[in-house]
Amino acid sequence: MGTLFETKFAGLNLSNPIIIASSGLTDTVDKNKELEKAGAGALVLKSLFEEQISTNAAALLIDGDYPESNDYILHYFKTNEVSNYLKLIQDTKEACRIPVIASVNCYRDDSWIEFAHQIEMAGADALELNIFALNTGLEEEIDLLGKTYIRITKKIKEAVHIPVIVKMGKYFSHPVSLVDQLHSAGAAGVVLFNRFYQPDIDINHLQMTSGHVFSSHTEISDTLRWTSIVSGKLPQVSIAAATGIHDWESIVKCILSGASAVQICSTVYQNGNEIIAQMKRSLEEWMVSMNFHSLDEFRGKLNQASIGDASLYERIQFVRYFANRD
Repeated sequence: MGTLFETKFAGLNLSNPIIIASSGLTDTVDKNKELEKAGAGALVLKSLFEEQISTNAAALLIDGDYPESNDYILHYFKTNEVSNYLKLIQDTKEACRIPVIASVNCYRDDSWIEFAHQIEMAGADALELNIFALNTGLEEEIDLLGKTYIRITKKIKEAVHIPVIVKMGKYFSHPVSLVDQLHSAGAAGVVLFNRFYQPDIDINHLQMTSGHVFSSHTEISDTLRWTSIVSGKLPQVSIAAATGIHDWESIVKCILSGASAVQICSTVYQNGNEIIAQMKRSLEEWMVSMNFHSLDEFRGKLNQASIGDASLYERIQFVRYFANRD
């Protein structure tokens, strides 16, 4: 396939646009070796969560007047969790030739700055920030969440030289403006979008429970819409599309919308590592049939800048759909 699939995302050179998203798929060296063998272009290691440190340590805190002991316990768990993660980075880098992206899942900036440099020194090719925070207070600023993303990105970027990637949630009132400000704060690229934990309610036991774990193919709509709009308005920003990407056709659609790469997860869980080779094979067949010799030849051909007023386009399709209904 040669240079047919080569692409560049967030300053990283990828042999193909398929990135394995942060998940249980990438939590061991052996799994990562198999993903590379299956044809992945890059992988994002399973995230190190802020709660892994704070919750584990809190369970062993000593009641009473023993502040020194509690400080020791907190330090022990923090050091142990981070050490394990740094080893995963080091061992994966030794075993794999494709780019290895570290990932942290956080909601505060003070907890991760001290780890960012260690992650870089361990050999990670880039660092992806999964920032999960909700504005739930009655008196919180409307744009507080966006400011949190920007503040964390800026502080982490000041601590490292490797590319910093922000995996965004899609519930923002002004996503284009936020992406622009993240880019100004030092983000080398963004991932559109993060699929957060889905809650549900068990009505028989009257308790909160987990909703659907895997994404569905129908969830790609928002991914395509905003990839098209952001890439059209901010061509200087590197984008990886995520959520709802289950087949090779989805990859084509995302690249046509302006993405440089895609992140997949649910489809690998459901279909096994062999889905990667299937996607690449079908993508190649489609490109040959369309006489495309590289991804660059069709990247962004259907983004907002190419089709004109995206909002007008969406409105027209909406009207046409309902006008043709019985």
